[in-house]
Amino acid sequence: MTTIMPPSANKSEAAVQQRYPAAILVVDDEPGMRNFLQRALTAYCSFLEVADNVELGEELRKRYHFDLMIVDIRLAGSSGVEWLQNLRDQGVRTDVIFMTAYADLEMALRALRIGASDFIIKPFRMDQMITAVQRCLERRQIQRENFLLRRQVDGYYRLDGMIGQNPRIQDMCQIIRRVAPTPSTILIEGETGTGKELVARAIHDLSGRRGAFVALNCGSISPELLESELFGHIRGAFTNAHNNREGLFSYAQEGTLFLDEIGEMPLAMQTKLLRALEHKTIRPVGSDQEIPVDTRVIAATNRHLTEEIAAGHFREDLYYRLNVLTITVPPLRDRLDDLPMLASHFSETLAAVLGVPTIPFTHEDFVKLQSYDWPGNVRELKNVIERSLLLGKLPNQCFPEQNRESNTARNAVPTHSIDGETCTLALDLPLDEVEKYYMLWTLERSQGNKSEAARRLGISRKTLDRKLQAWQQAS
Repeated sequence: MTTIMPPSANKSEAAVQQRYPAAILVVDDEPGMRNFLQRALTAYCSFLEVADNVELGEELRKRYHFDLMIVDIRLAGSSGVEWLQNLRDQGVRTDVIFMTAYADLEMALRALRIGASDFIIKPFRMDQMITAVQRCLERRQIQRENFLLRRQVDGYYRLDGMIGQNPRIQDMCQIIRRVAPTPSTILIEGETGTGKELVARAIHDLSGRRGAFVALNCGSISPELLESELFGHIRGAFTNAHNNREGLFSYAQEGTLFLDEIGEMPLAMQTKLLRALEHKTIRPVGSDQEIPVDTRVIAATNRHLTEEIAAGHFREDLYYRLNVLTITVPPLRDRLDDLPMLASHFSETLAAVLGVPTIPFTHEDFVKLQSYDWPGNVRELKNVIERSLLLGKLPNQCFPEQNRESNTARNAVPTHSIDGETCTLALDLPLDEVEKYYMLWTLERSQGNKSEAARRLGISRKTLDRKLQAWQQAS
């Protein structure tokens, strides 16, 4: 029976009582050691399981996610070192602390070479074990934070919250608060630049999930590398795969994985993503083992996925798996009443970052801003405000001529081209004529896309079809 020594008296009380939001697996064939570690470590972690052999330990590892495993090096059947070698070959990067009652230097060196985090000789003091556990968990947390910071280094302009009093924005915020604490997948729809990632971050921040928020633009990664980016890979899985690597699903463990522009994902990868969502497991490239994950997925798109499904570009089953709830982010042109608030917010936050004074916006400035169509939405507005701060005023060059309405046209609806001639519709026309030509003008601007035109008009596709059919029959 292994002797267990009491904690050192000079260990600080604060360090001993520190609790980590971590899951630990203990594998040892001695009941006394298992019971001791279970009682002692429960105070320092949020979840702990024990096993008396490698086979049971592997079953638990596949069932749950563990941040750390504490394993006796000599076990009946498969040894702890052989188990670790198999795990590393599969791409599993979980930290492992080995325990042994035999001071075998060769075995210790082998364990460290294949990726053991620490090596503790029995008998040991409990504060030795706590120190080793702290080192592993703190090192893993630092590695994850550094990885995420590198991915977010160019996102320092990110807003801290949702800005706007428009009813559509307020309704969206209510939905966010309601769904955030749930584990459901969410699909965010909206044009480019409307702030879909900001919505996803707000959902994560309000969710209470203790893991990280990890974002990936599916269109920015080549199809060949996307699977490895999401699921990780093992050494030798493909050319230049010199080391095992965790994927973003693992980095977002117990957190949120945001998949932006999901409509850009190749069909083959959509199948693998669907499997990961259904089974809550991932398989690193080159591995034949499934790794359990607890990762909430939020997807976003600026495409109409129903049309992509009809064209054979997007899997219908994945769409319904992602589309448990849809949140639609309105374009800036549909919430121009929020524009002064947004412009002032950007002016203050960007001025602090750039080290320049803010600029006072005049009434004429806001009229000019609100007369523009904003095809780039909030992102374009932020760029315009940044340019204004650098120049010290709002420049006219910010607004392309073809998208700017003149102040004299404020009392007219936009022009519509008929048979090669352009006409301007005055507001003194009969209402049904104004409605007809404005709808046709919007349809033309949407390049004949009826779904897009209906969205811009704020009506249903069915209503637009009915109107078009009635005008066609009357002509």
